[in-house]
Amino acid sequence: MTTYPEFYDPARIGTLFYPDVARIAADAAAAGLRPAAQDEQDVHLMIIDMQVDFCHAQGNLFVPGAPADVRRTIEFIYRNAARITHITCSLDSHLPMQIFSPAWWVGSDGAHPAPFTIITRADVEAGVWRPLFEPEWSAAYVARLEQRHKKQLCVWPYHVQTGSVGHALDAELWSAVFWHSLARRTQPRWLVKGSVPLTEHYSILGPEVPVPGEPGGEMNRAFMEILARADAILIAGEAESHCVLETVEDLVEEFGRQPAMLRKVFFLRDCTSPVLHPEIDFHAIALDRFAEFARLGINFIDSTDPLPF
Repeated sequence: MTTYPEFYDPARIGTLFYPDVARIAADAAAAGLRPAAQDEQDVHLMIIDMQVDFCHAQGNLFVPGAPADVRRTIEFIYRNAARITHITCSLDSHLPMQIFSPAWWVGSDGAHPAPFTIITRADVEAGVWRPLFEPEWSAAYVARLEQRHKKQLCVWPYHVQTGSVGHALDAELWSAVFWHSLARRTQPRWLVKGSVPLTEHYSILGPEVPVPGEPGGEMNRAFMEILARADAILIAGEAESHCVLETVEDLVEEFGRQPAMLRKVFFLRDCTSPVLHPEIDFHAIALDRFAEFARLGINFIDSTDPLPF
């Protein structure tokens, strides 16, 4: 498409409103796009966690830059609707008591840690922070993060609580996904992740530490197989430094010995932004990893570039 639908209003991005679904459906019916089932190439767009809490200024874990990322993602969908076969949106989905939540931990003074507190293995062993739930698992988890993954546990503000307003996709972006589904006769896919209390779950493909037997506690092999069948994979979303980065990490780990598979991945670098931490430069960490991913074959493009496939 060379023009955007009449219902699209970029001024509404980052605000709460009710999409006019009848108007969106009528516009989709009039778009005249062929069904996605007729596509010669399977082009799969993954939209990672572009939810209210991350993408609205009043959200509980707002990512500066996210509203502009959302706009560029929306306009990418409209411009390339005839080429995009499938859209998958992930929804980070949390509960009040999880291992990265303030309520999970307590200090020697009886107070919970403040958001963005880093909890180390040494802290736990010294009793600086004590888990109120699953103490043996929690201590082992923090140790495993440091030993195997070279990471430390970050306590996050309560965010994307399941069922809350902050859990929803930005409404203007949701409208674009809904419109694309009807215009191309292709069902959108919604991946819910992040509800296993015993682990973090940044990547949409799997948790930081597997929790066997828990729904969502292990790598999503079914979705990985869907991606493996795609001819091109496009990635946008929030936050660059966490859920987006870890998703690409999992793709590289899974397909690292298949260069042709990595060359099918196209990262929309202007459709993502990092979390801002008072002490840690998450953006610099992400850029360092992205340079390595590019060396391995993953493509980094802007959303306004012509699709290079």
